[in-house]
Amino acid sequence: MTAQATAAGRLRKIVALCGGVGGAKLAYGLNRLLGEKLTLVINTGDDFEHLGFWISPDIDTVVYTLGGLSDDERGWGRAGESWNFIEALGGLGGETWFRLGDRDLATHVQRTLALRAGRTLTEFTRQMAKQVGIAATLLPMTDARFSTMVVTPEGRLPFQRYFVEQQSRPVVRRIEFEHADDVKASAEALRALQAPDLDAIIVCPSNPYLSVDPILRVPGILAALESVSAPVIAVSPLIGGQAVKGPTAKIMQELGVPTSAASIALHYPFLSGLVIDRLDEAQAARLKIPAHVTNTLMRSKDDRVNLAAECLDFIARLKK
Repeated sequence: MTAQATAAGRLRKIVALCGGVGGAKLAYGLNRLLGEKLTLVINTGDDFEHLGFWISPDIDTVVYTLGGLSDDERGWGRAGESWNFIEALGGLGGETWFRLGDRDLATHVQRTLALRAGRTLTEFTRQMAKQVGIAATLLPMTDARFSTMVVTPEGRLPFQRYFVEQQSRPVVRRIEFEHADDVKASAEALRALQAPDLDAIIVCPSNPYLSVDPILRVPGILAALESVSAPVIAVSPLIGGQAVKGPTAKIMQELGVPTSAASIALHYPFLSGLVIDRLDEAQAARLKIPAHVTNTLMRSKDDRVNLAAECLDFIARLKK
C-alpha cells in the first residue's frame, strides 16, 4: 500500500469548498485518493442565464475535470470541442462574448430543461456526475439564485461580464452578492459540513474573493465552518505572491490587501492550518496557524494527486 493510500485510508469523510479551474485541479487529486469519501461544495455565484440557458461554470469545470472531459491545454471547457453553434450565432448578429462550445452546450440544454421541469440544481449535478463516473459527491452551495457582482469604476458588473467579457480588466472596488440574504444552503451541503464523522474541511486554492467568499456568504455555511470540531485547512492560491492564473493577486492589490500567505490566513479566520508553496516558505514562521510547505503548482495530473496527498497528511498531523 502506498503512503498516499495509507493516509486516505484512515479518513472517513472530507468536504472541500471549491471554485473553478484551480479548485477543480485539487478536487481531481482528492477524488483520486478519496473517491466516495469526498464531498465537494461548489460555488454557484458565477451562475447566470445566457441565451436562454442556465449556465453553471464552476460546476461544469469540476465535472469536466473529475470526469476526464476537460480541455487541459485550453484550461477550460470540454476536450474535442467544436464551435459551430457560437459561430453561427455570430453570423446572425448574436452575442458571442461568452464562448459556448457545441459539447458544452449540450450540458446547458439538459440542465435548463431539468430546472424548468422542477428538478433542483443539486439533483441535476448529482446525475451529471454519476453519468461521467465521478465517485465523489458534487453539491452546489445552494439551489437558489445567487449572483456575484463586481463593483468597478465602470459600474456594477455581473461576474461573467467582469471576468469573461471584460477579461478582469476593470479595477475592483468591492464585491457584492445579490440574493445572498434570501437563499438557503442546500440541505445536502449543510449535512456534509455538519456530519459527526467528518474528518476535515479543505478550502481549495480557488479565488478567495470570487469563488470561496460566495460559498461562505450563503447562510449557514460559515457558521458550520466556525463550529466544526474537525480541522479546516486551506491551500493558498498564491505562489511567490502571484496567482497561477486568474485575477486573485490583481484583486488583492486593488482592495489594498498584501499578496501574501498571511493575507490568505487572515481572510479565512476559521482555519486550523494553511498549505503554502515552497516559494513562500519564509512566510510560514510569521503565520499564527500551522503551515505546511510543499509544491502547490499543479502542472500535471500527478501534481494534483501529490498535492491532495500532502493535504491529507497535513490533516492527519493536525488531528493528533
